[in-house]
Parts: sequence; structure tokens; C-alpha cells
Amino acid sequence: MRIPDWTQEQEARPEELVNSILERRGGALLNLDKALLWSEPVARGWNVYLKNVRTGLTTSRKLRELGICTVAVLTGAIYEYHHHKPDFLAAGGTQAELDSLDRILKNNPGSVVTDPSLGELERIVIQYAAQMTLTVKIEDSVFNQLKSHLGTQEIVELTTAIATYNMVARFLVALGVTPEK
Repeated sequence: MRIPDWTQEQEARPEELVNSILERRGGALLNLDKALLWSEPVARGWNVYLKNVRTGLTTSRKLRELGICTVAVLTGAIYEYHHHKPDFLAAGGTQAELDSLDRILKNNPGSVVTDPSLGELERIVIQYAAQMTLTVKIEDSVFNQLKSHLGTQEIVELTTAIATYNMVARFLVALGVTPEK
């Protein structure tokens, strides 16, 4: 990491904040947390907001994780991919779908996704996430395809997850946050 790991000795943070992060993480701080805790307002807001994005949305977890993995591959956020690949698989995704994602994004990022090993909705989500990440503007045809499969709440939540993890990816890559060993 380009900055030192945060410790309580270097920069004291309220115990309730650190405990709330530890609770969300299952008892151990991740390398990302050790960067975020350098700023109390950032760590506090991140903890609440990301908890809601990760566990409070009703839209398909598999589709959200597919969008997040798309962002991670396109931005080179190895840390993000390391943590979300298992979540995608746990949500019902397959290794074959991840292999397809990797192939598509390395060869034709942002182009029409036609890989037959992916379902129609998965292809649309990859294309949507790629356009959000690479050009920000979504083509009407892609949005209309997404709209034919998802309701308004699902579109808002999927878009929020993809946008949020674009922010996360940029933070991780800029600070050189690496996966835990």
C-alpha cells in the first residue's frame, strides 16, 4: 500500500467506530479498512454506506456481484476482484461466467457482449457496467435492454452498486491497496 496501515497508536479513532467496522468484517480489519481509518468521517460514512450497498439491496446479488466484478476487471482493482469473485460464486455465479467476463473485457471492453456461455441478462449487465465504467454514458439500446428485464428499483440498485464499486476501485488502485495475505 502507498500509505502506512492505520493503527490506533498512530491515529486514535473512537472505539465504537472501529468496533462497528470489525463487526461488519467478522472480527478483523481488512487492508481497505486500514486505509480508510486514516480519516474518521470517511471510515464512518463508508462503513454505513457500503454495508447498505452490500447487504441492504433487494436486487439479485448475483447480478450486483457480476457488475462489481466487471468494474474490478476493467479498472485493474485486483483487491476488489479478489474479494468479490467468491461473492459472485456464492450468489450462484459460475467460474465459466467469470472466465467469459475476463475474456470479453480483455478483448472488447464496452462492446456488445455475445458470449454464449452467459445468459442474456448477464450479458446486458456486463455491457451496462462496462459502459458505466469506461464512458459513463449508457447507450439507450443497452438501457432499454436492461429495462426490459428489471424494474425501476432493480435498475436503481444495480446502478448504485456499479457506481459505488467504481468509487471503491479508484480508491483501491490510487492507494495501491492489495489483498490480504
